[in-house]
Amino acid sequence: MELSLGRDMILEEDIRARIVKKVGNRKEWSDWAEDVGRICQEQVKHIEAVLDKPENEASRKKFEVFSTELKNTLNGELSREEVLDMLGQHIVTKPVMDALFSEFPFTEKNPISRAMTQMLDALDKEGLKSATKLLEGFYNSVRVRAKNIKTAEDRQTVIIELFDKFFKFAFPEMRDKLGIIYTPVPVVDFINHSVADILQKEFGTTIASPNVHILDPFTGTGTFLTRLMQSGLIPADKLSEKFKNDIHAHEILPLTYYIASINLEATYYDLVSNQEYEPNPVMIWTDTFADHDAKTLFSTSLAENNARLAKTEELDIRVIVGNPPYSVGQERQADNNENERYDKLDSRISKTYAGRTDVTLKNSLYDSYIRAYRWASDRIKDKGVIGFVTNAGWIESNSADGMRKCMSEEFNSIYIYHLKGNQRTSGERSRKEGGKVFGEGSRAPVAIVLLVKNPDDKEKGKIYFHAVDDYLTREEKLNQLVKAKSISNIQWQRIYPDKHGDWLNQRDDSFAHFIKIDATKFKKQKTEVSVFPPSVNGVKTDRDAWVYNSAVIALSESVRRLIKGYEETVKLSNDMSVEEAVKQVKLPWTRLLKTKLEKNALIIFDSKKVRNSIYRPFILQRLYYDKKGGVIEQPGRWDTLFPTVASENLAICVTGIGNKAFSCLMTNKIIDLNALEAGTQCFPRYIYKSITDSLQNSEDDLFANESEAVTTDGFVKEDAINDDALKHFQEVYSGNPISKDDLFYYIYGILHSQDYRTKYANNLSKELPRIPRVATYEDFKAFSEAGRKLADLHVNFEKQPRYKGVTVQKREGCSFRVTQMKWGKIAGKTGNAAKDKTRLIYNEDITIENIPLEAQEYVVNKKSALDWIVERCRITVDKDSGIINDFNKYGEEMGDPTYLYDLFLKVITVSLETMKIVKALPALEIHRLDKESD
Repeated sequence: MELSLGRDMILEEDIRARIVKKVGNRKEWSDWAEDVGRICQEQVKHIEAVLDKPENEASRKKFEVFSTELKNTLNGELSREEVLDMLGQHIVTKPVMDALFSEFPFTEKNPISRAMTQMLDALDKEGLKSATKLLEGFYNSVRVRAKNIKTAEDRQTVIIELFDKFFKFAFPEMRDKLGIIYTPVPVVDFINHSVADILQKEFGTTIASPNVHILDPFTGTGTFLTRLMQSGLIPADKLSEKFKNDIHAHEILPLTYYIASINLEATYYDLVSNQEYEPNPVMIWTDTFADHDAKTLFSTSLAENNARLAKTEELDIRVIVGNPPYSVGQERQADNNENERYDKLDSRISKTYAGRTDVTLKNSLYDSYIRAYRWASDRIKDKGVIGFVTNAGWIESNSADGMRKCMSEEFNSIYIYHLKGNQRTSGERSRKEGGKVFGEGSRAPVAIVLLVKNPDDKEKGKIYFHAVDDYLTREEKLNQLVKAKSISNIQWQRIYPDKHGDWLNQRDDSFAHFIKIDATKFKKQKTEVSVFPPSVNGVKTDRDAWVYNSAVIALSESVRRLIKGYEETVKLSNDMSVEEAVKQVKLPWTRLLKTKLEKNALIIFDSKKVRNSIYRPFILQRLYYDKKGGVIEQPGRWDTLFPTVASENLAICVTGIGNKAFSCLMTNKIIDLNALEAGTQCFPRYIYKSITDSLQNSEDDLFANESEAVTTDGFVKEDAINDDALKHFQEVYSGNPISKDDLFYYIYGILHSQDYRTKYANNLSKELPRIPRVATYEDFKAFSEAGRKLADLHVNFEKQPRYKGVTVQKREGCSFRVTQMKWGKIAGKTGNAAKDKTRLIYNEDITIENIPLEAQEYVVNKKSALDWIVERCRITVDKDSGIINDFNKYGEEMGDPTYLYDLFLKVITVSLETMKIVKALPALEIHRLDKESD
């Protein structure tokens, strides 16, 4: 039996080897890519060592000249490390080009490849040979696949598969930084044919006409232009002249520049026969966003590339197509992977898109794909067509209202084909969004956008919108594009923007009549009366696993470990740069922590900084709240709400601007920024100030205080509710007593009103709440009393009675510890639909049944309160740090091993009682003064 098994294994390996030899092994490409990335870095270190040798002065001078030319070719901020990376990539990828396109002398004749090779010859003549030898198995795999290519479509498939895996595994940081995503062919074809139809309709010309210059500024592997040549939109007898004169492409990465170049050449020579091989005149290696005004003379092979760039800059570009990079920058400082800065382009954004919005956070307007719209809008000047497929967030986001206003003014016609696919959602909303058009490449919603500038058209801002149906798969969405072929076959909906710059989900203007919940943060705006001071943001740690935990002991250990690692880095920074020191010590580095490192500041552990906090709805965690120590990136102003552990206060917390589903939650503890969608914003009942600060308050303070009381711990507790706001409500209910407490709970009641949330849903997704005055004092009292009851349920959720209507199956001597709770399953169904939410498998010993489905109706931050408990109350291990968070420890440290079991049953009570109160709220009838005010 053992002998037979051994023979079977040998036979299997032999067959497998023969298959690989015959057709190549796609699965192994990702494995090879890891080797490519590693060898690339080794080559970089080797070149760097060569440059640092004292005897290599001549090589260093050549490298400096080469680097200067690269900086003019690409972005002027190019670092020495980035230049070395490019040379390292060339070493290991040149043989890929030779293997994949052996019929073309590409690497010998392409100007960029020649320039790179010449530079490497001056530095390291053996580099190419050694890399080729180490990766010979991979190169052979590419050759085998290339031999089996039968059609142009096959070639595109192999290219995308190969280079997607290259970037995913070999150069992941570069992929993330530059937002490398490959475009499905149906999307490319739809854009190309749509552009052709627009040119005919708007300008009476064709895409094949002479001097209709077409540019793909982010060409990637060249799919847009190769498909354009294959589409039939350019007749065969015109293709040669078009290819040589009117088609242009930019690419920044050497690897993709190479593959796009040879891809274009291979496609061209397949379509135009009997022509001698020449390097293509289409591809330009450059950073599209960089300022190319500098007219520098070059001495190496880069001169040819840069002369072509200079010539293209002078052309009247009529068409721009492509898939702009999706990068939004690094998520962590430790990534050391920030987006580039582009002073000239970013200045244009500042004056236009950012200049036309009043939102505070404008960083998203400098995302790469937003930069692409600004750049392309300027590049076509006053006449032309832009066809992009991009993240669709700008179409609805609050921060992009200025961008939409500019678009409406700059373009005559705007076509938006919305492909949905937003997978930064969950539950039913996620299922409605359907499949992701870019597969694993993007979780964002995606749209095809066609923009038209026509100086002969006197009307600006004609916006046409079409969205795919809900629930479609990726394949169904792409099939619809294939069937439609172009925008000419789409039934469009005309959109008329409102005064806010909203195109979709437009606001109800009556909302503006109500009093603001928060004081304005914009000095340039006229100050309105508001109920509260500016909101307090939830805590943003940027290292949750390190500073949150269910157990005090575990939390203390992780914070001490963080401080110890920081101290080690401080010592290292005495002998090297801060950036180098940061790379040596694996910590969750952030901007604030780096700043402290640069100052050699001390961080001292203090057990008194451990607080209870709300991490997610109804989920308590221990938090190491360090206001100034650097352990928390953005601690917020929670020291003014809870200056000590004993400080008492309440805060109404609401979803931030940009949410899709409004929710709110009251708390008597510090709360995390992500406890509610789009960044938790909080409005406290009281503000605490030190006695010294209180005495120094000027008479023109924003809020005059109705009463003050000096607390025993040396702080003054002041009302946070504006006296004028209280008068605003008192004046319409004259003769009836209203206190600030009444108003506080009234607001909480109103924010739970289904009428309010439904009528003003679009407003609440774009701005913080405004609070109406209801028609009668009786309704005011009803909302206030309901708000008080809701506050008690939500703040004191741990003190609510356990729901007794369930059936509990327990084994004798059962354990109450949980690894991961799970909902029961419904036979015959899959996915979320298969979950039986009337039955919970608590652990191996305990099952809870007959859970009322009505409890699922109470939703806060996109999930039911019960779903939050089931999802989050478990044992987790952070993959980067290895830190364990065992939720069981929360109760066990208090001597309550049944805490989690009780919590689940108590939250059933909270959910049912909440919905009972919400459903009994009065209908929302607005007072006539709020209806009539202007």
